Amino acid sequence: MATAEQQHVAWRKLVPYLYDWFASHSLFWPSLACRWGPVLERGPQSNKQRLYLSEQTDGSEPNRIVLVNVDVVHPRVAAADHLQGFSEHGRSPHVGMPLKTLVHPGEVNRMREVPLHPHVLVTHTDSPSLYVWNTDTQPDRTGSTSSKQQSVADLVLEGHTEDAKFAVDVSSSAPLVASGGDDTKVLVWDLDSHSTSLAVSSTASSGPGASTHLDPLHTLSGHSNTVEDVCWCPGSSFELASVGDDYSLLLWDTRRGGAPVLHVASVHGPQDVHCVAWSPHQQEMLVTGAADGSLKLWDRRKPDSPLFAFHHHDAAVTVVEWSPQQSGIFASAGEDRLLCVWDLQAKATDPESVAAKRQRSAIPPQMMFQHAGHRAPVVDFQWNPADPWTFFSVADEAGEGGGGTLQLWRVSDLIYRTDDEVLAELEQYRYVLLVALAHYALGPPCICCLRLQVKPVTNSRLTLNLQGVHHHRPSVGVAWATV
Repeated sequence: MATAEQQHVAWRKLVPYLYDWFASHSLFWPSLACRWGPVLERGPQSNKQRLYLSEQTDGSEPNRIVLVNVDVVHPRVAAADHLQGFSEHGRSPHVGMPLKTLVHPGEVNRMREVPLHPHVLVTHTDSPSLYVWNTDTQPDRTGSTSSKQQSVADLVLEGHTEDAKFAVDVSSSAPLVASGGDDTKVLVWDLDSHSTSLAVSSTASSGPGASTHLDPLHTLSGHSNTVEDVCWCPGSSFELASVGDDYSLLLWDTRRGGAPVLHVASVHGPQDVHCVAWSPHQQEMLVTGAADGSLKLWDRRKPDSPLFAFHHHDAAVTVVEWSPQQSGIFASAGEDRLLCVWDLQAKATDPESVAAKRQRSAIPPQMMFQHAGHRAPVVDFQWNPADPWTFFSVADEAGEGGGGTLQLWRVSDLIYRTDDEVLAELEQYRYVLLVALAHYALGPPCICCLRLQVKPVTNSRLTLNLQGVHHHRPSVGVAWATV
């Protein structure tokens, strides 16, 4: 079996063929939580977009939230040699210098923006309190090396009686914050009751001791152990879901009181459930991830058994998120260093061929892409809401003697487009492909191999990689390659 280093080297060789754009940025301190911000400027080659990064220090310096701008390159602009030549241990030219720094009270375990006010962040740390930050009006603490210069949050959300470390989400339809903690409760706050924390013109955070404390609007009881994650139903200000170390998935409707409207026990068997996400396109569907690396898809109308169960990750799944643009597509990441993209609409058209391939591989047919660029557990990622098929992902290398790694990337469109669309585009390269594929002893490859090996770019140059790539027998739909 290949070592982790050998697997990483093999992945790196495939970067020009798997990705439309890729950038790696070394972080001095690990970042446990990041979020995309608004697009600030649109250009002919790239867009300038805000990114919020956290910094988890070793205690010699205060923990921070850092605001930077990143250049998100447009599709089919990045050249193959640029994709191949990235540095893993340096700064990326696509990531700007810090624009503003907030000194945070404790490490930032989880961070969410307020969708209706994207300059406002809500953060979790190792305490019962949550913090709300108006990044537009907060004073800049860049250069601060002492916790005595700690930023003062615009708003402190109180109500948990024990630490609330990870579970937090903000409704997309109203400034409502949901949180879960070690006290087994799910709490909901209404930020509209303290509107100055949201106003761009606010000066509430300009002086020491200016924080206002806010009590919860709702207290929801139903879990019997730590709540690990919460999520709002997209577009709703009443419905939300939570999972926890009691192995349960609970659905809530705040219009119907403080008890769950649905309780699914042992959703992954006797396993802590770390994460949950609600589909923005099919609101009956949710996905959960657990400590054993399993993923399960649920239809809330039929909760007795999952629609799908995937067992590809070989360590705990800690983050799941649905694509904001494509229905039936979600991604998962965790402690096995992998970020996987799943297509629930994938169907096997040739069962015998697929069965033969599965004898050599345990990869589920719904797994359409696997990002293997990190050398340590992936602690956070997010689909870019303004740029389809584009991600950031961060890994924590502190345990390996390093800091952290931020990677910005976009999946090649040859991966997710239909076979017919890909073949129609490759038709213009028929002669080049036939000559090159003549060197294969096993015959022409299947469409998935072609997608790994061919990368057309805007200047009509074709790049081929014909060595070191796993080879399949022909599959249905590639008969043109044998003509």
